[in-house]
Amino acid sequence: MPNVRNVLVAALVGLFPLLQGCVPALLATGAAVTVLSAHDRRSTGTQADDETSEWKGSNRMPAPYRNSTHVNFTAFNRVMLLTGEVSDDEARQAIGAMAEKIEGIRKVHNELVVGPLAAFSSRSNDAFVSSKFRTRLVESNQLSVNHIKAITENGTLFLMGLVNEQEARVAVAIARTTDGVRKVVNVLEIIPERETRQLDNTLLGARTPPAQTAPVEAR
Repeated sequence: MPNVRNVLVAALVGLFPLLQGCVPALLATGAAVTVLSAHDRRSTGTQADDETSEWKGSNRMPAPYRNSTHVNFTAFNRVMLLTGEVSDDEARQAIGAMAEKIEGIRKVHNELVVGPLAAFSSRSNDAFVSSKFRTRLVESNQLSVNHIKAITENGTLFLMGLVNEQEARVAVAIARTTDGVRKVVNVLEIIPERETRQLDNTLLGARTPPAQTAPVEAR
């Protein structure tokens, strides 16, 4: 039987894609940033840069394509993933070129598809698929859900994150067997296991405050 705490955590995490419109309000309180940054292998500065890069991508969309495309900008560790639908290859290339010019972005994965815009029902189902993947990742107890960023577009599940090879295999295996996933695209950044251990130890140290000791008076 799944651990109750894990299921509750996964349910909360699964709500994030459905609350994207509420992000500015959450950020204003500082709550969302605190929850996410405390368990993320990226530095808080990199996380902030990634958020800014996504905002820049949305706001720098070439004018001719703003109303005729559906584009998601997802940045992780200064790598930008473009997903969604565009009207033609010219739009795909133009948006990709714009993303490559965003300050601080070191690589762009242009996964935009030429075709009709996805229906709202399809996008809602995609959010649900991402949520199911996160839930299964938590229940597996093999890899922290905070180290993986999952984006689903028309049944294709994209995986981003800073992981070692074993963690990548776990994430891909779970993604491939998640109901509703038609294809998995692996854009994970693989780093040595010793590096993931160092990052996790640093995070653990940052989350664990030093013990408070009582003063001692000599008599």
